[in-house]
Amino acid sequence: MIIWEKLQTKKQQIYLTIVAVISWFALVTQFYLLVINRSNPISETIIRFFSYFTILTNLFVALCATVQLMNPKSGAGKFFSKPTTLTAIAVYIMMVGIVYNIILRFTWNPQGMQMIVDEFLHSVIPVVFLLYWLLFTPKGSLQWKNIFSWLIYPLIYILLILIRGALSGFYPYPFIDVKNLGYNRVLLHSCGLFIAFLFLSLLLVAISKMMRRNLR
Repeated sequence: MIIWEKLQTKKQQIYLTIVAVISWFALVTQFYLLVINRSNPISETIIRFFSYFTILTNLFVALCATVQLMNPKSGAGKFFSKPTTLTAIAVYIMMVGIVYNIILRFTWNPQGMQMIVDEFLHSVIPVVFLLYWLLFTPKGSLQWKNIFSWLIYPLIYILLILIRGALSGFYPYPFIDVKNLGYNRVLLHSCGLFIAFLFLSLLLVAISKMMRRNLR
């Protein structure tokens, strides 16, 4: 049993290393590409970089993997290893992949390194982290009530983006661009995304409960 547990821990560490490496590579490279191709002052470029849900969520993934590897017994390490935290991040990064590949992929045509980074941020990392969740996250403590706290992050995100957009005129995604769509359509789109977050949260909790029953 001890040998099996050590083997599982080793596998988990290897997997977390892969997640950390590809996440930081994608984030750092995307930031570099944005800076060298910027048409705005560097301060505004940095703000816009961190205005994207994709960037913030991939940053959560990178921090989650890195902290668990480097300092798992710290307060942050314990937080990022909690099943509720891991499941919430899985929901967020799945939404990144789903929204991009269904809605945004066909709105532009990245080339070269931008195309590679784009695939990492929106396709590779969501799949890799979801597999990590399926393989290594304990499912026993997940409850339906946990879902409500997971919805706070996307709610705060959209509120802050709308407030800053009203002040700066910059909206990171076309489906929340108030200038072109108006508040009514943006709020409708936001409600649709909120429902999608809720559905994915329900789905992962349902999967966890099903997996738990199958292990009995």
